[in-house]
Amino acid sequence: MEKEILLHVCCAPCAGSVVERLLAEGWRVTLYWCNPNIFPQEEYAKRLEEVERWSQKNKTELIKEKEEYNDWLRQVEGLASEMEGGARCQTCYTIRLEKTAEKAKMHNIPHYASTLTNSRHKKAEIINPIGEKFAKKYGVGFLARDWKKQGGELRSVEICQEENFYRQDYCGCEFSIRKGRLA
Repeated sequence: MEKEILLHVCCAPCAGSVVERLLAEGWRVTLYWCNPNIFPQEEYAKRLEEVERWSQKNKTELIKEKEEYNDWLRQVEGLASEMEGGARCQTCYTIRLEKTAEKAKMHNIPHYASTLTNSRHKKAEIINPIGEKFAKKYGVGFLARDWKKQGGELRSVEICQEENFYRQDYCGCEFSIRKGRLA
């Protein structure tokens, strides 16, 4: 029996080694692009284009969620001044992981996971409990991993170089852009 998983993908650099690892473990992987936080629109398009390229190369299906930036802004209202990794980020993880669990249930995909924990800037001990919470709510399994461990982050860097992926220099939301980045 084939293992099937819906993988929330935040960007191609984080997806690189995660997709490779899941395929090697025998999973049938469907990628899920749900990132209403990414700003500006040009950045959103660039990141999506790279995820589409990685999906095609690995022959994985890609489900794209409609961009809902204004809805995301409403949900993080009042959290703009939070430090990176704080309440705004946790709200953002919650939004995306719940949508992924819900989409897995809707498509009868028994498991889900996220590439978020492949970044050295994201903490698995914060993200994985959120994923588990929605696994219970929607009746699907959550593959709780810290993808950056066991060489995962290093392998993603290698894949980025091999594939010449665009690598962003901020998380994605307008509040995480480094000072002067868009100036």
